Amino acid sequence: MRALLWAPAAILTIAGMSALLAQNVDGIDVQAIKQRSADLQADAEAFVNQVKDRGDAFREEAAQSREVGMANMQRVAKSDLPKGPAGPVDFDEIVAGAASNATAGKGEAPQLIVFASLSMPPQSLKKLITDTAKAGGVVVFRGFPNNSMKEFATRLGKIVDRQDDFANVGIDPRLFRAFDVQAVPTYVAVSSDFDLCAGFSCQTKVPPYDRIVGNVSVEYALEQFADGHGPGARIAAVGLSNMRKAAR
Repeated sequence: MRALLWAPAAILTIAGMSALLAQNVDGIDVQAIKQRSADLQADAEAFVNQVKDRGDAFREEAAQSREVGMANMQRVAKSDLPKGPAGPVDFDEIVAGAASNATAGKGEAPQLIVFASLSMPPQSLKKLITDTAKAGGVVVFRGFPNNSMKEFATRLGKIVDRQDDFANVGIDPRLFRAFDVQAVPTYVAVSSDFDLCAGFSCQTKVPPYDRIVGNVSVEYALEQFADGHGPGARIAAVGLSNMRKAAR
C-alpha cells in the first residue's frame, strides 16, 4: 500500500520541477502548469483519503469476522465436550483467553510465557501447566491437534486437574511466530509490555527477553532468569514469588 502512495508524491515532484524550468522557456504557460500541479495534489489527497476509508472498512470487517469466529467457538465449547478428572473441561476459560489475545493491545500480551505441546509427556505437561499457573504465567499452544477443538479438549481434560488452571492456558500461533519457537517446552520472560499484532499472519515486534529451551522445570527456568539479571529478571522474580506463596 505504501508503494501506491509514493506514486502521487512522485508525480507532484515532477510537476513542480517542470513548472520551475518553464519559467525560463518562452512560449510556456506557467500558470497552466501551476494549475495542473494543484490538480495533481488534489487527486493525490483524494487517493490517500480513499485508501484510508477502505482500510477503515477492512478493519471493521476483520473485527466482525473475529466476533463471529469467537461466537462459534463459544457455541462449540458448550456442546458435548468431554470431561476430565475434575469434571467438565472449562473450555470457556480457554476461549476467553483466545478472545483476549485476539483483541490484545499494548500492555495486554503476556510477559511470562511457556510454550508447550500436547505431544509432551502428560505428567510433564500437567506439572508445567500447574506451576505456570501458580507463577502467574501463560502456557501457550500453537493450535488444535488435527484442527479439532474437541480432540484438544479431550486430551487436555485428561491432564489438567484444577479448573482454575484453564485460565492460564492459551492458543496463539502469533506468539510462536513472534518468538520463533521451534521446540517445546520453551520458557520466555519479557522485559516489558508489548503490542500483540491484531492479525494472525503478522509479525509481532517484541522487546528484549530471556529464553530457555529444554525439559526443565518452571521454577528452574525462573531462577535462571532472575539470577542472570537479564531483560526478563524482574518478571521471573515476580513469578518465583508467586510460586512460593502458592506453596505455603
